[in-house]
Amino acid sequence: METVTIREITINDITKLQHIGKLTFSETFSTDNNEEDMNKYLETSFSIEKIKIELQDNNSIFYFAMYNEEPIGYLKLNWGPSQTEIKTENSLEIERIYVLKEFHGKKIGQLLFEKALEIAQIKNVNYIWLGVWEYNKKAIHFYEKNGFVAFDKHVFKLGNDVQTDIMMKRDFNS
Repeated sequence: METVTIREITINDITKLQHIGKLTFSETFSTDNNEEDMNKYLETSFSIEKIKIELQDNNSIFYFAMYNEEPIGYLKLNWGPSQTEIKTENSLEIERIYVLKEFHGKKIGQLLFEKALEIAQIKNVNYIWLGVWEYNKKAIHFYEKNGFVAFDKHVFKLGNDVQTDIMMKRDFNS
């Protein structure tokens, strides 16, 4: 496999981000969820208007994993008041790490995760946290392997379906 690069996503990438966001989320969760709930979530969470607001947020940043000049995955980070739950100044949220299914097992998620660590170091945070669906065992294992531990749970709404995410965190200095 040729070199995969990580680059920041800009407002000019909005349609590419929308496309890969919908595709990777659907690939990851559609077989375990109702089609109506999935479609409702995809339409609201990945609308051009919502993505534009997220890209213009000074407390969030997105990165693409690029292969052959095409995005194959992406990362979204939040800090300060833009975090979805914990809104402390000394933490960083990994809101999304998604990789196209055909690139699973090729360490693309790890590259995106390492970018998150780099940003955490720049921001000088004490810890990184995230929420992961309780039934996404593959992702839970990935985060445990990277030093995360469960510390709480929160509700995630997929369409009309109320689900449980496990909240996990990693002290940045460990």
